[in-house]
Amino acid sequence: MARLKPVLVFLLQSIVVGLAAAFIAVLLRPQLLPSIGQPDAGPQPASYADAVAISAPAVANVYTRRLVLARDDNAVADRYRTNTSLGSAVVIDPEGYLVTNYHVVASASEIRVQMADGRIASPTVVGVDAETDLAVLKVDLGDLTAIRLGRSDQLRIGDVVLAIGNPYGLSKTVTQGIVSATGRGLLGLNTFENFIQTDAAINEGNSGGALINTLGELVGINTAVLAQDVGTEGISFAIPVNLVRGVVDEIKRQGRVIRGWVGLEPDELTRAEANALGIDAGAGIILTKVFENGPAAMAGLLPGDVILSINGEQVRSRQQALLIVAALEPGNQVEIDAWRNGQRFSATLTAAERPPDENP
Repeated sequence: MARLKPVLVFLLQSIVVGLAAAFIAVLLRPQLLPSIGQPDAGPQPASYADAVAISAPAVANVYTRRLVLARDDNAVADRYRTNTSLGSAVVIDPEGYLVTNYHVVASASEIRVQMADGRIASPTVVGVDAETDLAVLKVDLGDLTAIRLGRSDQLRIGDVVLAIGNPYGLSKTVTQGIVSATGRGLLGLNTFENFIQTDAAINEGNSGGALINTLGELVGINTAVLAQDVGTEGISFAIPVNLVRGVVDEIKRQGRVIRGWVGLEPDELTRAEANALGIDAGAGIILTKVFENGPAAMAGLLPGDVILSINGEQVRSRQQALLIVAALEPGNQVEIDAWRNGQRFSATLTAAERPPDENP
């Protein structure tokens, strides 16, 4: 026992010192105590600083000037004034290619781009696509930091997204929100609409800027908000990067976007029309017009026909049909499955090149 006594004294002293240290620590930092009877709060919200650090160097400011007619009923001759506006652009290629909105640079007499590092250049307009509201610019500033392209088709409603741009001239502004919806169309903003809807704040000057995910990848180009004069808030739209990628590649290769056209004007099929025709509601689109001498007319399609599928893909909306046909290359053979007078029938036609401002 005599040998154990020093050991026991040492253990007791260690316990007393440990308890005293723990008491002092809890006294100074009571948050260290466990929350008895309360559920675990779980992981705290993460910072998105890393995502911004990755992508922000690729976002540029755009400044434009336009000559606009100054209306003056008493003036002997027309007078013009200079109008300035703001926008944003995103570097998508280290060689100096940037993408922005068409409406940011449309009719501009002067365009200036300020990079994230402060350098300023006058870009060349490589090409534009008014029907998707996209434009490609080129600057000669050596190798630039290009943004990483993500996948907009993998976005889920509720995913966190960040908008980076130049709202009201406040450069490098970042706002945060979530994906509210995908595949938004029928807004009357563009011919080809397939928008990402988000509640990230987008204001004047954000147009053409980046919508990124939490990995710092580009998932969309910010383009529009609903009119705020009717009290709407938190409803903004971006062009999905999958669409942007295709348009940019076309413009870089040939200076414009070539789309397919079959010469028909479709409309949504209402439930009453579907019932009257004896087909399932939402199972197709109805033709309201077939362009004379167009591919559809030459294949025998008529107004009133219901298109059920195009090249095997079931068609449920006008917008879907527009996108399917636009993706065709002129000269492609197109198989149409349709409905007329209570019977299904098939037609084969050859896609042509889409004329400006035409329907499918």
